[in-house]
Amino acid sequence: MSTGVGVLLLIGGIETTSNMLAMGTFALLRHPDQLAALRADPDLADRAVEELMRYLAIVHTLTRSALEDVELGGQVIRAGQTVALSPQAANRDPAKFEHPNSLDLRRNAMGHLGFGYGIHQCLGQHLARIEMRTALPALISRFPTLQLAVPADEIRMRPDGLGVYGVQRLPVTW
Repeated sequence: MSTGVGVLLLIGGIETTSNMLAMGTFALLRHPDQLAALRADPDLADRAVEELMRYLAIVHTLTRSALEDVELGGQVIRAGQTVALSPQAANRDPAKFEHPNSLDLRRNAMGHLGFGYGIHQCLGQHLARIEMRTALPALISRFPTLQLAVPADEIRMRPDGLGVYGVQRLPVTW
């Protein structure tokens, strides 16, 4: 059992964080105003990580089974029923986030569901945050002229059915 948990943490941590870093870099390159804001203020990294986790979704759908009857949005979900959840849709809820379809690194994105919620919260979320808080500012300071090597619409995304969404390749130049 412990070997399986170790493999899950190792692969889950590498797969999700590497895809999030690539997706975050792609998002910043597509939003030069936000990239410029992070370059100008490296202390913005903490908020940038949370906003990128809110704005981007590397896991689009989760399933959960109700342990007891619960009413949600006027619908009763019976004990034992399985529901599909969309963290991506929840993170774009205008009741929670003003202008939710905009990337805004200055936003207070706390309360997003990028790392799950409750007992299903990601075990590696703290490590992922540290890696992203370190990698993104280092990348943009080390490569100040970083830009896409191809038009953004040529970047192909990985199929969502693979469990973790991301870019297939991110060709850049500097």
